Amino acid sequence: MSKIILVDDDRNITASLSMVLEAEGFSVETYSDGESGLDAIKRINPDLVVLDIKMPRMDGMEVLKKIRENSEIPVIFLTSKDDEIDQLLGLRMGADDYITKPFSQRLLIERIRVLLRRQDLKNEPQKASAQQNIIYGDIELDEARHLCTWRGEPVNLTVTEFLLVKALVTRPGHVRTRDQLIDMAYGENIYVDDRTVDSHIKRIRNKFKKVDDNFDQIETLYGVGYKIKEQQ
Repeated sequence: MSKIILVDDDRNITASLSMVLEAEGFSVETYSDGESGLDAIKRINPDLVVLDIKMPRMDGMEVLKKIRENSEIPVIFLTSKDDEIDQLLGLRMGADDYITKPFSQRLLIERIRVLLRRQDLKNEPQKASAQQNIIYGDIELDEARHLCTWRGEPVNLTVTEFLLVKALVTRPGHVRTRDQLIDMAYGENIYVDDRTVDSHIKRIRNKFKKVDDNFDQIETLYGVGYKIKEQQ
């Protein structure tokens, strides 16, 4: 049974989420401020942390900073505004994914399962198979572990960003509309506005450019969507 710590000062969120997660077979402990949540994380050493950003006593960014001093526990941020992510998810800090409020509980559960599976494979890399990798030009995607490399160098993508890159590289040269990208990254019947997709693509480009200043593989077709360049 995977152990999850949920830290959020909105008790409605912690109460409803803990019920849903426990029904899915997870062991859950909830905390309403960053300081008590961090103490619990150090004491319990959970398998995954779901962390609100704006909290009393210690905000989520400070909690994450403390976690990353000695642990690679997967962390999912909950945030009320996508705008915050452009600053926060320069993710030098090291969160694994984020979900904006209000959010789908089903989507959160799906992301939790992906990150736990990825962590298992990181801990036991012999289970990962090269046959599960998608290779397109200089991009390589490890589907089992949701890891990405560009010319052999790791690109630190969140789960959502990974799924968007996968959607593009599996149909090179073809335009993916924003609606198609939303369905592939979030699943059908989950509302996400177009601006969120644009923000994700912007961050994906920036992360590739940190590895290679000349990265220009993702093209924008204004008013339509995005595509990845075809190989010459």
